[in-house]
Amino acid sequence: MDVRKGEAGLAAEPTAKPPRTTQADRRARTRAALLEAAARGLSRYGYGNLRLEQVAQDAGYTRGALYHQFTGKQDLALAVTEWVLDTWWQEVGRHVEQERDPVAALLTLARGHAVYCRRDFARVAIALRLEFAGQDHPVGREIEKGYRALVERCTGLVTAAREAGSLPDGPPPRTLALAFVGAVEGTSIALSGQAPYDESLVAGAAAGALGLPYGSGDHAGTARTPHSPAT
Repeated sequence: MDVRKGEAGLAAEPTAKPPRTTQADRRARTRAALLEAAARGLSRYGYGNLRLEQVAQDAGYTRGALYHQFTGKQDLALAVTEWVLDTWWQEVGRHVEQERDPVAALLTLARGHAVYCRRDFARVAIALRLEFAGQDHPVGREIEKGYRALVERCTGLVTAAREAGSLPDGPPPRTLALAFVGAVEGTSIALSGQAPYDESLVAGAAAGALGLPYGSGDHAGTARTPHSPAT
């Protein structure tokens, strides 16, 4: 009987086969790649100029594969909106929620958003809001819904920070939250491709909008408030 042996004279153990991927796994990978490619395309070109053939090509798939997942451009854009909100929550939002101090939460949001936008779709939300401004369009409604939720969350954090004495008095909380979100979004767009400086500079711009001093070496939650002098 022919028995194959290893160098030590023992029968070689069969190589373990990698687990087979299921059709559902392959479909999920295809969908994720198409969504990220579409997010980059929407960020660069907007909805009106988005070409589905280019999205499929950028993702490494055929146009047929794209249409197997999505019925058309609107369906794809709606899915991108949901995907961006979900991934942003996983990578940024849940860390914000873990901060007990409202100022730390706001600065964690700013730094996390800068890092999140390094995947080259920093403009997607603001581009779609501007493109669909004043229109009753399903994509515009969904992106505006997400924006309102973010502003409301930041308004609550501003209110909590003022009640705790961590932020000075000034404009109404929602007005300040709008300025904060604008500073985070705008600076993230301007500094796209400028890692690792983007993270601290976006946080600095956000702190400035809140009326807080912020040094380049400060980390989330360590920006000095008017009531906490530098050490």
